[in-house]
Amino acid sequence: MTKDKQFQWWIEQANQPFSGWDFSYISGTGRMSSDCLDWSYGSMAIPLMQGAQSMLDMGTGGGELLSRLRPWPKSVCATEGYPPNLPVAKERLEPLGVTVLPVEDDEHLPFETGQFDLVLNQHESYSPREVRRVLADGGFFFTQQAGGSDCFEINERFRVPLNEEFAEWKLDIAAREAQEHRFEVVKQAEQFLSQRFYDVGALVYYLKAIPWQIPDFEVEKYREELNGIHQLIERQGYFEVTQHRFYLVAKALS
Repeated sequence: MTKDKQFQWWIEQANQPFSGWDFSYISGTGRMSSDCLDWSYGSMAIPLMQGAQSMLDMGTGGGELLSRLRPWPKSVCATEGYPPNLPVAKERLEPLGVTVLPVEDDEHLPFETGQFDLVLNQHESYSPREVRRVLADGGFFFTQQAGGSDCFEINERFRVPLNEEFAEWKLDIAAREAQEHRFEVVKQAEQFLSQRFYDVGALVYYLKAIPWQIPDFEVEKYREELNGIHQLIERQGYFEVTQHRFYLVAKALS
């Protein structure tokens, strides 16, 4: 197979359906991999759930993770802001007794004041003011976030600036904002780690699934840049980028 044909073949392999928040098509086959975090979101969330009676999962995606985090509190709600994920989440979670609602604005969650004693959030934007409103005094907010410099090497390769709205998003800022809205930060950590793509088709699949990384991404528009990454992978075996992750656990003060 010629290099041009191989490049095109990988591009065509990226034309696969994507639903919820499931990257197993590329991660489960080893075509994309990431270093291990120094913490486990699930191992931190489950003990918090055991002390809760009512819980909100923000940005549940297709409900993949929430459906596996057991046992649940008595009352569980979930929100999702990405319209294609909503029916997937409803189909997975509502038969299990979870109330799944759409959300369009971080500043307006469709819940009563003090309705929850635990709010979980993995990689979802949020308003600390609104999270504090829906949390009862003494409740906990646990979030893991992708920082503003996440995978910046992709943007450099495509000559696309990082999203200005989130470019400075990091642990120090998130912790300060939480404290400004009547939270006590009880745990926190931040880490930068390696993520690798082992073929250009895996990268294309990834970028189609997360449109906020390269908002105007289309294969034809960025064919030259993609071919350059393909050639790099052919030479060294992978294209490496830097993930930016942090978490904080915050207690709602009275």
